[in-house]
Order: sequence, then structure tokens, then C-alpha cells
Amino acid sequence: MPIIRRLSLIVLAAALSGCATTATQPGSAPGAASPVASVPYRETIELSGRLQVTYQKDGQPGSMNGPFEWSQRPGQLDVVFLNPLKQIAATINVTPQQATFTEAGRAPRSAADLESLTKQTLGWSLPVSGLRDWLQGYATDASGQRVAASSANNSIFTQDGWRLRFVSWQNAKEGGQMPREIAAERSATAAADELAIRIILDPAA
Repeated sequence: MPIIRRLSLIVLAAALSGCATTATQPGSAPGAASPVASVPYRETIELSGRLQVTYQKDGQPGSMNGPFEWSQRPGQLDVVFLNPLKQIAATINVTPQQATFTEAGRAPRSAADLESLTKQTLGWSLPVSGLRDWLQGYATDASGQRVAASSANNSIFTQDGWRLRFVSWQNAKEGGQMPREIAAERSATAAADELAIRIILDPAA
């Protein structure tokens, strides 16, 4: 790994920290995904929380964790990583045309898709297509069917190889429930390295 890239990753990982807590409803034992969502899927949504990533890159372990903000709307996604002083450490912008990653004090870097871009810059691939669904309690299962989880049916094995579990839930401001804590794991394959992601969302505003 080039020295500049390695130092960049170290600085970013060190900058990201913080956490939040709220009353939650624990998930049940793993089971089949429920066909009905407690809260309808929204194309436009803003969320915040904490992201923890553990990964293997070329046989070497790595990790990253810290607070983030997620802003999703039709045709655009913005993800912001914050440092302990609530200052922006890095941003990700995704449109149908390209994905752009910008670290504080550095020139933006772009690629055709976010998975490729984050693998180049961070050493692991952020599964943005999956996260659009996961953060709202949805996923595409191994048979290719888009399904919704619930506190009673909280485990899904996805079509693209993720073992996904909705660990706990919280009340949504619209009524019903939305995820509070999500755990996702992917084993190493010929095309991708081992990766584990844990997300703890802030209380619904």
C-alpha cells in the first residue's frame, strides 16, 4: 500500500469516533424475513448514527468506526463522516453518473461506483445499494425477492452474499418500527474480501 494512502486511512480512522443510545426493542431469534414492513420504504430519508467496519484486505485485518450522517433522495446520496468535534472528516456523494469521496483538506476522488471508490480509498467496499434498503429494514434475499424484516423476523441471507441481522428496533416517528442496530457479515470470495459492518442508528427524530 502506498505511504500516502496508508497515512490517509490512518488519519481518517483516527478522526471517526462517538456513539448514541436509546431505548430499543431486541430482535428475536433468526428466522425468515417478514413480507410486510412495519414502516413503508421512503426514497427520501435522513439518518444518523455510528458505523463500525472490520475488514480483511489482502490477508491483513483493518477496522474503522465513527459517527455518520446519511441523506438519501431520488438520484442522489450523501454520506458524511464526522470527527469527535462534530466536524466533517470525509464525505461521499453518489449520483447515477459517479461517486465522489472527499477527505478534509484533500482533493476529491471519483469513480463510476461507490463500491469501487471506497475499496480504492478506504480498503473496503461500502455496500451502498444494500444500505439503501437495510437502513429501513429491507433487503433482497437469496432467491432475489425484496423482503422486509421485523422484530419478529430479523435475519436475512442476501442475494449478494451478506448475512444480515436486524439486532434491535426502535419506534419510528411515523409510527411502527424501524431498525436501531444492524449487523452484516460477508465471507471472503474470489471477488471480494471478508467484511463485517455494524450500524447503530440514532433515535428517530
